[in-house]
Amino acid sequence: MTAITTGPGVVAAPGRRRRRRRRADHDGGVAERAGGLRRTPISFTLLVVLALFAILPVLVLVFNAFKSDTELATNPLGFPSTWELSNLATAWSLGRLGQGLRNSAVLVAGTVVGVWVCAGMAAYSLARLNVPFKRGISTYLLVCISLPAQMFLVPLFFLWTRLGLYDNLFGLVLIYVALNTPFATLLLETFLVGIPKELDEAARLDGANEWQVATKVMLPLARPGFLTAGLVVGLAVYGELFFAVIFMASPDNWPISAAFLQFQQGFTRLYGIQNAAGLVMVLPVIGLFLFMQRRFISGLASSGVKG
Repeated sequence: MTAITTGPGVVAAPGRRRRRRRRADHDGGVAERAGGLRRTPISFTLLVVLALFAILPVLVLVFNAFKSDTELATNPLGFPSTWELSNLATAWSLGRLGQGLRNSAVLVAGTVVGVWVCAGMAAYSLARLNVPFKRGISTYLLVCISLPAQMFLVPLFFLWTRLGLYDNLFGLVLIYVALNTPFATLLLETFLVGIPKELDEAARLDGANEWQVATKVMLPLARPGFLTAGLVVGLAVYGELFFAVIFMASPDNWPISAAFLQFQQGFTRLYGIQNAAGLVMVLPVIGLFLFMQRRFISGLASSGVKG
């Protein structure tokens, strides 16, 4: 294509100029639409309302954690007039919240790792291998999720007592892994099914065995699914109370949820200390969310296949 000259300079060819003009118009239109969405009063108002709806309960909890019982009765929603910093120290010592946080950390870490291993292998088998009765297995997992775990409480209690797993953190981790693996398996299966089969076929042609295909190719591409399952399972285990109260008899083994429940029953009128204990219990969850938010979103937005 011949360039067109207009005076001393040489301008681009007509086809190239048309492509640049279309690209500039497209980019300008996208920017204009995005700017219009950002400047829409309704969207801005809706986002502000949702943000206030999410943050106001946390702010009220923070304010009440530093109020005296007298001020809580007269000013339950406003700023504290005098900040009672001793509420946190009293709640930490009397409620044994430090031991509860350590036990909860052990339970969450053990359960998440166990669920990743069990659900990861099961999801890979259902999504990438020729396993017979795939639909039947998926239906069985769905039924397991639907059934209430309280149905198996009595036989499980006697079995754990005979095995020596009662009042044991490892025994509670096994229960949590069994309860959360069906859901995590179905969740991870959806991520693994979406990965093109050409990738594992290419890995097999390169000489990789099944274990290498699973660990080096498939499972890393399903990292957003593992992160999602880990966050959901971890939050569920952190706030779980039913099995923690039944299978943990010693206060030294209580997680933070059981410690907070006992603290609430023992100090029913010390509302300022109760709010301080609730703040201590909520802060790790908020910190984990703020720390993992960007990685979680970027992991979901990333793709294993580049077009």
